[in-house]
Parts: sequence; C-alpha cells; structure tokens
Amino acid sequence: MNRRQHLIALAATAAALLPITKLRALEAMMEEADPQYGLIGQMIAQPGQRAALAAILSEGTGAMPGNIAYLIGEDSANPDAIWIVELWTDKDAHAASLALPAVQEAIKKGRPLIAGFGTRAEFKPVANSRA
Repeated sequence: MNRRQHLIALAATAAALLPITKLRALEAMMEEADPQYGLIGQMIAQPGQRAALAAILSEGTGAMPGNIAYLIGEDSANPDAIWIVELWTDKDAHAASLALPAVQEAIKKGRPLIAGFGTRAEFKPVANSRA
C-alpha cells in the first residue's frame, strides 16, 4: 500500500467512524496540530469478541500525550476484525504512549481477545484536505 492509499484509507476510515460533529472537531484539531506520524492497522479478534476488544482498546486512550486521533472501527468485510487509525505529533510520542499505565492495562486485558493481526502501515501525514 503506498502513501496515497494510506491517506485515502485514513480519510475513509475517519469519515466512516465519526459522526459529522466529531469529524469537524477532528478537522479543527488537525488544523492546530501538526501530525508527523501515523499508523493504520488491522487487528483480528477471537471469534465473537470484536466489540469487547474494541471497548478495551478505547479505554484510557483519551489522555495520551502527543495523540491527535485514535480511531477504532469495525471492518465491514470481516466480522472479527477492527481497524485502528492513529495520528501522533511524532513517532516518539507514540512509543512513549506504550508505557502509559492505562495503555499497559488495555494491552494486558485485550491480549487474550486477539487472534491475530492483518495489514499494518506507518505513514507521514502530508495533506489534510476538506471537501
């Protein structure tokens, strides 16, 4: 997947996951922030555990320094898969988040519900366009 495809996937995922009011709030945040690092990844839950895994992963993600956006969405083609889209001020902020107690707890609670991982891509945001 090339950079253009990643950005298209990010925009499509954000549009699909967020109500218009939250999407506008995210756009406003991105105007003020300057994301330099992004991740898009697919996680496969144990059968029937997708909603529980998504709930666990969303715990404690509201207070991660350097995080601009953390979106979790259900894969429309796979009933056990979720997509996670993250925007960060930089790669170091993402790395530091993995040591936060809330994130460590979410990883500990979520690990038994994870069956595997699909596509994962890192990217550098280069454009933020609006229709």
